[in-house]
Amino acid sequence: MVMGKDVSADPFDPRDRGRYRRKVQRCLDTLARMLTEGSFSFPHKHIGLEVELNLVDDKMRPSMTNTMVLEALNDPSFTTELGQHNIELNVPPRLLAGDSAREIEDDLRSYLGRASASAAESGSRLAMIGILPTLTHDHFDQKWLTNNARYSLLNDQIFAARGEQTVLSMEGAPLRGKKERLRSFAESILPEAACTSVQLHLQVAPEEFAPHWNAAQCLAGVQVALGANSPFLLGKALWHETRIPLFQQATDTRPEELKNQGVRPRVWFGERWITSIFDLFEENVRYFPGLLPETDSEDPVEALEAGNAPKLTELRLHNGTVWRWNRPVYDVVDGKPHLRVENRVLPAGPTVLDMMANAAFFYGAQRALAEAERPVWTQMSFQAAEENLYAGARLGFDAQLYWPGIGWIPPDELVLRVLLPLAHEGLRQSEVSDAARERYLGVIEQRCLTRRTGSRWQRETVALAQERGADRDTALAGMLARYLELVSSEQPVHSWPID
Repeated sequence: MVMGKDVSADPFDPRDRGRYRRKVQRCLDTLARMLTEGSFSFPHKHIGLEVELNLVDDKMRPSMTNTMVLEALNDPSFTTELGQHNIELNVPPRLLAGDSAREIEDDLRSYLGRASASAAESGSRLAMIGILPTLTHDHFDQKWLTNNARYSLLNDQIFAARGEQTVLSMEGAPLRGKKERLRSFAESILPEAACTSVQLHLQVAPEEFAPHWNAAQCLAGVQVALGANSPFLLGKALWHETRIPLFQQATDTRPEELKNQGVRPRVWFGERWITSIFDLFEENVRYFPGLLPETDSEDPVEALEAGNAPKLTELRLHNGTVWRWNRPVYDVVDGKPHLRVENRVLPAGPTVLDMMANAAFFYGAQRALAEAERPVWTQMSFQAAEENLYAGARLGFDAQLYWPGIGWIPPDELVLRVLLPLAHEGLRQSEVSDAARERYLGVIEQRCLTRRTGSRWQRETVALAQERGADRDTALAGMLARYLELVSSEQPVHSWPID
């Protein structure tokens, strides 16, 4: 969601915006100097992840109980999210090497077990899924925003910028030969709360950032096709990974006229390959007005000259309101500044094992592509990578993706022929244990061979229930109940039966 500190509940005036713009520019200048002077320490590659979760009641409807669940948990690893039916888990970072992935898997299960127990106390259950299929238009009422000043302000600022209702409009991938269409309106940004994701972080040295970000952009379309788990929204069967268009539409600050002028959306793939992390921060500052123009008392230049790591508060807050699918992150931990690539394309779920497999595939393939002698992004246009994202999100394994040296190819074939061997090599180079590498990439291989993602399982299960006489709402609730049963079995989604 919004990165950075909480904000004041007081309204902003025009002078705030002027101060904020000047301060963001000063932060940007400071970052440029830090990159030039080599101010970043980088001993080891660390990985981390965030998982956004839904809460449901015994009828599989959203349960607006996040405050009660978090109070019962009393664990700083869990935080609020935009909607009252959401919570977020932040897993502490670890080294990528060795058996760290297995340790993160164990940690995830432990965290989720505790969260499930706390949720049960309030009569709710956790659901790890890209979009909760039982959401209705009523759940997008502003009253269901989590009670936090930053969420209300963000809602108000986005609607003030756009000046009109949110339009949700998309056409689905065929289900049993038929395409379904959604056209709906919302008067809050709560459709964004329908999008629950897994965010993968990789800490990198400054000189390694650009190739790792470019590699992540090349992988985005394959990632969403391979990990799709968000096929239903407001009762309609839409994209295999409906989160992608939904998130863009839910936070769009542009009325139609600004879209027609080519004004950039705040949920953004980008428009070019980069040579430095500075390119991304500089674009964010140049193209996007501040949504939450609150300033900090620190002077970043003075902090740097005093030998401290500047917080760059305004730049980080601004960066948190530009939702790139692969986002640059500047952070300070224990007084030391570092840089991360945050990968944001993947949905939550279905199982812990599936999410860890998605992460291992990404980290391995990303490293191999980043270190290739002839980088793949020098052989394809940026627009081709963007088109791959939308094709993979809309059609899943039925998409045709472009890849240099091959041309158009289905995602499963691209993974099996090209990217899975690269992922193995990248994890070996990262000194990931053979047992962890084979465990997770074996799941990816089987998912490609069976062509069964969470999205495909959901779509087929609902279609079968309807063929047996259920209406769509009953079929969706029944599917979600069965989904949660199968998640608790801890068997990866490619092995789930459709019954």
